[in-house]
Amino acid sequence: MPDTLTDSRAPERPRLVYPFPDKPAHGQRLEVAPGVHWLRMPLPFHLDHINLWTLADGDGYAIVDTGTRTEDVIGLWQTLFEADGAASRPTRVIATHMHPDHVGAAGWITRRFGIPLWMTRQEYLSCRIAAADTGREPPPDAIAFYRQAGWSARAIEIYRGRFGRFGLYIHALPESYRRLYDGQVMAIGTRRWRVVVGSGHSPEHACLYCAEDGLLISGDQVLPRISSNISVNPMEPDADPLADWLASLDKLRREVSDDVLVLPAHNEPFRGLHARLAALASGQQLALERLRRRLREPRRAIDVFASLFGRPVPEGDVSLLNLATGESVACLNHLLQRGELDVDVDDHGVRWYRLRAGAG
Repeated sequence: MPDTLTDSRAPERPRLVYPFPDKPAHGQRLEVAPGVHWLRMPLPFHLDHINLWTLADGDGYAIVDTGTRTEDVIGLWQTLFEADGAASRPTRVIATHMHPDHVGAAGWITRRFGIPLWMTRQEYLSCRIAAADTGREPPPDAIAFYRQAGWSARAIEIYRGRFGRFGLYIHALPESYRRLYDGQVMAIGTRRWRVVVGSGHSPEHACLYCAEDGLLISGDQVLPRISSNISVNPMEPDADPLADWLASLDKLRREVSDDVLVLPAHNEPFRGLHARLAALASGQQLALERLRRRLREPRRAIDVFASLFGRPVPEGDVSLLNLATGESVACLNHLLQRGELDVDVDDHGVRWYRLRAGAG
């Protein structure tokens, strides 16, 4: 899920156009194009809201993303469904990706109405795997990952107590799903939507693009005021999701017209897609350059937060510390993959990174 950690990466934001000055109240619909409605739901996280979308689909509507498994969100959906009555009901649920704010209520909605869930394969399976950790002790590999990053014993103990909470925000997914894949064209009502898959923020994130009507449901791949969390996690400690994300920005620029109305998962609908993509990419390059300067002396992952995010991250806020560490390791792994860093491991298993002579 995105956070505000990465706001400092871009020195200035592009001039985007926000055509809807008023936001819908939680659980209320606001039409942004014929048959396309914007809903906002509350989140119990640092980022306190998510945008959801309903798309006219015959006598009912498809739901794109669902919000979390919380009493507030379920109550708002209940009120909306009761207001609709029998005249209009959900026809399918489409989840852009696996994070709880996007898929948390999907299982409940699909079972209530007997409708299918549509997701990409990697997102569906990754969500099932992550939810299976609920109530478990953290595996040794996860403890080693955060110890290598420089976490203190206190932070690791807090992490032990919080591990396995992912599934608490997700109703159990249905046992079957309908697969989304890159380039697929879906007919929803009278519109045709093409699936554009990206990665980096999540394994196989699906955006929905209606070229005829100039609409892009971007999920977390493109956000107007914040940048998506691009993290390495303990399951794949040597991954380079930043390379995947930068490639996905290029792909969106090539495949999606600049004049679309972007419907993001957070903040407000906007116009100016290509300018925003360019700002995200250039902001990331600036962050990497600050990181290179910081690594002229050996540093741990936790030592580079200020260079990347412009502020320290408190040790006691393990949720934020987790996000910051994942992003920092993503940037460090990216430079490692490019051959720009050397790494030493000390007697406590902590990794120290340093810019390689002649790099940068």
